Amino acid sequence: MSRYGRRNPPRILIAGAGIGGLTTALSLHAAGLDNVLIVESCPRLLPVGAGINLQPAAVRELTELGLGDALDEVAVATARLEYHHRYGGLIWGEPRGRAAGYNWPQYSVHRARLQELLLGAVRDRLGPDVLLTGRRLAGYETGRGRGRGDSPVRARLEGRPDPVPCDLLIGADGINSAVRAAMYPDEGPPLRNGICMWRGITETAPFLDGRTMVIIGCNSRVKAVAYAVSRPDGHGRCLVNWVVESRTGDDADTDPARGGPDWERDTVPPRTVLAHLDGWRSDFLDLHAVVAAAPRIARYPMIDRDPLPTWRDGRVVLLGDAAHPVYPTGSNGASQAIVDARVLAYELAHHDVDEALDRYEGARLPQTTRLLAAHRRLEPDPVLREVEALAPDGFTDIRHVLPEASLDGIRSCTLQVTGTDAAALNSRTSWSVAV
Repeated sequence: MSRYGRRNPPRILIAGAGIGGLTTALSLHAAGLDNVLIVESCPRLLPVGAGINLQPAAVRELTELGLGDALDEVAVATARLEYHHRYGGLIWGEPRGRAAGYNWPQYSVHRARLQELLLGAVRDRLGPDVLLTGRRLAGYETGRGRGRGDSPVRARLEGRPDPVPCDLLIGADGINSAVRAAMYPDEGPPLRNGICMWRGITETAPFLDGRTMVIIGCNSRVKAVAYAVSRPDGHGRCLVNWVVESRTGDDADTDPARGGPDWERDTVPPRTVLAHLDGWRSDFLDLHAVVAAAPRIARYPMIDRDPLPTWRDGRVVLLGDAAHPVYPTGSNGASQAIVDARVLAYELAHHDVDEALDRYEGARLPQTTRLLAAHRRLEPDPVLREVEALAPDGFTDIRHVLPEASLDGIRSCTLQVTGTDAAALNSRTSWSVAV
């Protein structure tokens, strides 16, 4: 039971209307904490981005927020993950989502469709005035908030002369977070690992069963990822999200102050990507044709940030990519932001703000720090390099190249970067709050 019901909840300001910020608003509202304002720096929330994956832990939380059916309509329930040699041979495969024993599916979805779903739910449940766009956070001041009319936090917004008072400021404003920059002004830009990524979405025929994510390539120099983010339409076509990554890519002309390119301007022609796939072939996916047919190809570096000693500054707290950005190799960044949102709302519903923030950080910071380290290790790479060395011309049966025990590096890596196993997730008590 929420300690507030619907009476006198704290005033909460959320910076950022991405997946983390919107899910936080929905989670707070569901927990009886609906004195919420979201501020977003973009004047208009445009349908941008590419495909993402939602792990079962995140799908559980969205389902318990009443969004399960709507999510299922716009996403693909991923049933399998496979690693393939660049000539098509299957190295390793494992079930995902319900097929792996979870009570909830794993979903592949276009980021824009997910954000539209969340934004619609926020406006329906919290009202059209809950979101203020075109207002970037310029900084904040913290205080004790004990005097009459005082507030623990006063947030400064660009273009607004008076600060916005609140009892809690949540920084859910992404890897280039203004809240994090104010909290840690000497941190600097995000960190690069030397890998350049090219990403696109192509309308094409489904591959394999239409519900399998594939990772192709047998070394740490060039790899590709592909998965469907929509079901086949009446013409048998679907949207396939693809990523090609290379350690030889040149990302020197991206803006280091932003940690990545301008998504509206930094595009490349298909030939730039195809040059890294010379000689690749498989009988289940014509990756060359998929890349060549992409209407737009974005380029950006693979980046993250070092873990922080704390996500808190008084009544200011970080969430999602603002707190713990990770490489996309584990398909887990958006999922962890959703879990953050639910844990924070649950703790705020049951404890005073300061204790709730302590409990939220105590639960989430150590776990996400471990996930960040797992993403950085990129553990499949040694196995993939070994396969490439032993079978540079490909193979028909991986057992002729490596014994199955040698593939444990891939198995352990996929478990570590998803963060929780099926039995633990299925048995965990709900973070839903009765109000």
